[in-house]
Amino acid sequence: MGQITVEKNVGGIEGLCVITPTVHGDARGYFVETYNRKDMEEAGLTTEFVQDNQSCSTKGVLRGLHFQKNFPQGKLVRVIKGSVFDVAVDLRSGSKSYGKWFGIELTEENKKQFYIPEGFAHGFLVLSDIAEFCYKCTDFYHPNDEGGLAWNDPEIGIRWPQLTGTYPGCASAEGYHLEDGTSLNLSAKDQLWACLKDTFKF
Repeated sequence: MGQITVEKNVGGIEGLCVITPTVHGDARGYFVETYNRKDMEEAGLTTEFVQDNQSCSTKGVLRGLHFQKNFPQGKLVRVIKGSVFDVAVDLRSGSKSYGKWFGIELTEENKKQFYIPEGFAHGFLVLSDIAEFCYKCTDFYHPNDEGGLAWNDPEIGIRWPQLTGTYPGCASAEGYHLEDGTSLNLSAKDQLWACLKDTFKF
């Protein structure tokens, strides 16, 4: 088996990692070793995951930006169908990169994974007709502990690909759409999150 490779501190943000597996294929199909604890530990990632989740979303859906306050989750995320633009924002108050973001396109073709440690807000935008998104978590989901950050906060300035619209002064999806005309689709709660200056800090 080929070794999983880990690019650490991507975007100049300590702790964020992009993980690329080795793909083995032939005429019958392919095989991917998506997680190997030994390779991860050799790269300095000794995280223990306690929960696996999978979601399915349609084009134009934006989920985020989410975090848990008292039970922060580290996440190892990947896409098994379609394509998403995945984003992490540093909310660690003592971090040199507080308020900075990094984004990466995760697709079923590139098979890359994105590791986001505790202390970040996380979200993604679906770019394909359908996207199936898988993620491992370092803590369990606590519904009463959830926090969020406005996905379009101009102070952060996330450059969501294919997305056009004018900032309305809040996290509303109104007036935003993808280049092909697909309307941006956010949950009601994701349109109510505050901007960086008013949100939770770790």
